[in-house]
Amino acid sequence: MNSLFSIPLSCSDTCFRSNPRSRPKFSLWKKIVLGTFNLMIFPLLITSETLAAERLSLSFGIIQRSISIESLETYAHTGKLNNELKTYFQYAPKEQLTQLREVLLTPIPLNNVEISQFLYTPIGENLLEKLENIIQGESGNTKVGNTSRTSGFYAMRAALILAASNSKEFTILDILEKFPSNKISIDLARSWEMALEVRALVNQTRKAIALINTKSKEETKIASDISAIIATNLGRQGKYTWEKRTISLNDIKRSRQFKADIYLPQVNAARPVIVISHGLGSDRTSFVYLANYLASHGFVVAVPEHPGSNAEQLEALLSAKADEVASPEEFIDRPLDIKYLLDRLTDLSRVESSFQGKLNLQQVGVVGQSFGGYTALALAGAKINIKQMDESCANLDNSLNISLLLQCLAYDLRKPEYDFSDPRIKAAIAINPITSSIFGKDGLSQIRIPVMIVSSSADKVAPALPEQIKPFTWLQTQNKYLAMIDGGTHFSTIAESPDAKIPLPPEVIGVSPELAQNYVEVLSDAFFQSYVNSNSNYRRYLDNGYINTISRSTLPLSIVRSLELKGKD
Repeated sequence: MNSLFSIPLSCSDTCFRSNPRSRPKFSLWKKIVLGTFNLMIFPLLITSETLAAERLSLSFGIIQRSISIESLETYAHTGKLNNELKTYFQYAPKEQLTQLREVLLTPIPLNNVEISQFLYTPIGENLLEKLENIIQGESGNTKVGNTSRTSGFYAMRAALILAASNSKEFTILDILEKFPSNKISIDLARSWEMALEVRALVNQTRKAIALINTKSKEETKIASDISAIIATNLGRQGKYTWEKRTISLNDIKRSRQFKADIYLPQVNAARPVIVISHGLGSDRTSFVYLANYLASHGFVVAVPEHPGSNAEQLEALLSAKADEVASPEEFIDRPLDIKYLLDRLTDLSRVESSFQGKLNLQQVGVVGQSFGGYTALALAGAKINIKQMDESCANLDNSLNISLLLQCLAYDLRKPEYDFSDPRIKAAIAINPITSSIFGKDGLSQIRIPVMIVSSSADKVAPALPEQIKPFTWLQTQNKYLAMIDGGTHFSTIAESPDAKIPLPPEVIGVSPELAQNYVEVLSDAFFQSYVNSNSNYRRYLDNGYINTISRSTLPLSIVRSLELKGKD
């Protein structure tokens, strides 16, 4: 993992419980300080100016040390460590200190209205609650209504809002300078615990990915006609031309209006339908490249807009026109959007000439990313798991899995059981899906149709190990695939809209997004041709014999059909 979390820390969690005389205290102190900056900076970056704070106080038990924020700012801008900072950073690797400067100075492209709106949502407040366990000002607790919170909660929210008030973007240094206290205190003991948790998660993820890579090599089957396979080259556009139609839908029962783009290949026979479900804060333009590609290979493609969790909803939140990222009902409405879309397409195929005889609505595939990945799996037969959420959401404050903030919104749903499975859907692909709490093992094991999960090793939003790798082992369906994009991020497969209000920096998108998107095209075509179009000849393209021919070292791709992880589920 290329991040500040990779600063070497030789002390394991057992060193705190062993004889303190057995180790140099000063060396340990430096390591704790470095670990603290890892943990302090990461959550601030996730959320993204106050009374000027002057010093940063670092405490571990009864030990306290203090550094000036001015020294930290000077270092960030000049790269020079004064005598004060040399005490803490002289043994840190040079490349890690370079990353620290980059993080301190990286612009966060949000203004004060946008950040204010986010921080007053349940997800924003939950992130602040995590920070208040570590970061404190000089005052104590504050009680609002029936809720008692430490000063760190309100101080951090004020610092973030004020940091964003003077321009269209701000940095972490601006946040530190605007913190409403002369001194900021960081609890190093808790930071250290979190650092160990992060390191353990990173190590477990690396081991799991190594196992996937090893397993994929074992499963490699070099076909005798490999030259013909390579010559076929699924990465190219297909032979079909197509036209795009946009339809408006109005589900009166749910008071739900939305649009959908329909890509119709120019053929004389009914073709299988593939539905694409976008992620949270995205829209139906995010996978235009995939829609174009699949239509050129002979599929009808339908791409609906999910109005309660799309880019428009995010923009409404950031402009103070909405008070939440998404409501719990979105976990219901998203799969129902697709069911309603399929029903409406059935009607149109009977009465409208441009649709007549062109849609095979009994052979449907669905592909979705992130929240859309949840949507695809729900339609495939996965059941919402209230019992699992009882456990996961009760420990939300102690979790490093950011995706649980979204999943646990579903905890407020009205009914104990939901079934969104649809017999028309014959196969599903979930890219970077959220699964661990909303479905859990019991929920995912209900799926009976072919499923592919696409995971990215550097996904910090829906982490690979808890959200895709372990959940893949819970699937009981006979035909299941796990594709791993090694080095991919949560956003690698999304084609960002040129009209995006909050453009993603390249560091967040990751390397070679075009390559990641090409992988998605090839995997989707081969998978849906195999299991929706019932053409078994395409299954050879899902073997590692072919995957190895398209995988590139900048962003390696591997695929497995089974996996056994050691340890607890």
